Amino acid sequence: MLWIAATLIAAAAQTARNAMQSSLTATLGTAGATQVRFLYGFPFSLLFLAIVFMATGVSVPAPRPAFLLYTIMGALAQIGATALMLAAMQARSFSVAIAFTKTEPVQVAVFGLLLLGDALTWLRALAIVVATLGVFLIAVKPGDQWDRQNLKPALYGIVSGSLFALAAVGFRGGILALGEAPWFMRATTTLVWSLGLQALLLGAWMTLFDRGALMGSFRQWRSSLFAGGMGSFASQCWFVGMSLTSAANVRTLGLVEVVFAQVVSRRVFRQQVSARELAGLILVVAGVLMLLAGL
Repeated sequence: MLWIAATLIAAAAQTARNAMQSSLTATLGTAGATQVRFLYGFPFSLLFLAIVFMATGVSVPAPRPAFLLYTIMGALAQIGATALMLAAMQARSFSVAIAFTKTEPVQVAVFGLLLLGDALTWLRALAIVVATLGVFLIAVKPGDQWDRQNLKPALYGIVSGSLFALAAVGFRGGILALGEAPWFMRATTTLVWSLGLQALLLGAWMTLFDRGALMGSFRQWRSSLFAGGMGSFASQCWFVGMSLTSAANVRTLGLVEVVFAQVVSRRVFRQQVSARELAGLILVVAGVLMLLAGL
């Protein structure tokens, strides 16, 4: 049951990271705020790996071809997913943007079954559907005009969810590909490789094409450091969860992030929660409880 605690902590930490990244988007742009997650998160992942090594004495496992393939897939998918999520946040409210990305668990279940053979029981599949319906109640409101202006952030969020799903399955595959190493070392090693690849690739791209945003993140290093640190900590907890159970279980339980996002929207961004959104939150919580009951 350790994966449950790890996932809940990850969801809370990711909500804090998303709120900070959402604020940074206004000054750094989408690419700049995306890069903060990886460049400033990478040193923290090295720190986590050093702590695990010193505390346990377990050797860091060597990368295998399958590990590199899965991890590169996850790293690239997560870069695209984060950029699209931040673009959706700019176009609509923080909580609604998060809600659209949370179509992810259904897609994780499909990708996990196809790529990793992670099967689901009927109760767990129903839990995913119920929680996802709750997400749609939060995201889609009566009277919404789905013209190009409103449809664009919705598509950003849904495609972001697809890429987050591929990222979760890729990272789960990388963790499994490290073989016989203990779960905590496999999780932390995968985190270091993924953040290292992401920082390198996105940093190189921004050096060539968006140097102003890159320099801006250095000037706002305090806010960037907090966002990167919280993101790295959240990813560490996600990876711990995915080293112990399927990605679909972890990402479904992670839907509690929608509840946390509503709290942030109300307290930080002063956005009101409607009765419809409250009903959606109840469905999300019900789906999560069904998931836990089916374990």
